[in-house]
Amino acid sequence: MRTLYRLLGLSIGYLLLSGQISNAQNNDGEDDNYPTVTTFGLTTNTNSGIVGGFSFRKVKLLPGTLLGMPQYSYLSVELVNVKHPKEIQSSLNNIGSRYIDGKENYLFVLRPQYGREIRLFQRNSDEGIAVSGILAAGPSLGIIKPYYVEVTSGNTSRNVPVSQLNGSTTATGEVITGAGGFFQGLSDSKLTVGLNVKAALSFELSAFRANTTGVEVGFLAEAFPNKILIIPNNSPNGNRSDGNRSFFTSAYITLFFGSKK
Repeated sequence: MRTLYRLLGLSIGYLLLSGQISNAQNNDGEDDNYPTVTTFGLTTNTNSGIVGGFSFRKVKLLPGTLLGMPQYSYLSVELVNVKHPKEIQSSLNNIGSRYIDGKENYLFVLRPQYGREIRLFQRNSDEGIAVSGILAAGPSLGIIKPYYVEVTSGNTSRNVPVSQLNGSTTATGEVITGAGGFFQGLSDSKLTVGLNVKAALSFELSAFRANTTGVEVGFLAEAFPNKILIIPNNSPNGNRSDGNRSFFTSAYITLFFGSKK
């Protein structure tokens, strides 16, 4: 259901913004051809929470045109949290603490990407909207970090990785009382390397010519050499990796802001 709502939000945002394109085309004025645009942004996607990660991108005007349209080199780096579709926050009623039942690992992905951005519709005034098409690809550095929970026995508590639990208790009888520290287990993370490719549309708005704000809306596909274990399958007749994936697809939206030079 959350995925449906996000996709609906992407569609509505696209329609609202694309409905203003004609205004940008009909305005007369000086062309908005800055050679370099640098932006930072927050991103969300159908494999993440409301805030899925952070992004940085830089585009630089290239000589010549493609099919008569200005073209830019596109460089982007983003760090995102990829979730399993079955991740659900569980509440411990007696104390109100929350944790993700069954989760064994986080998956964070660092994605450097390089490609081309083609200016489809140019801004001709401070009130217009520039629309660009983007195609980019690059490596995916997957960081698989153990998920920790807090366990308690009597007046003593400690944080342990979920992999040390047998159900909801440890071997010594300690029970889960909440989620552990977010940064715990970072030194025990494992790395994997894959590839990603994305296609997107960028809608750029600016209150002032030297500044820019806007949204990037698109689709991304990503592949790793092996299935990444986020929530293991604990069925006695199944494989622990069942229900986990090595190939991910997502729709995403990034809100960005930055400057032009």
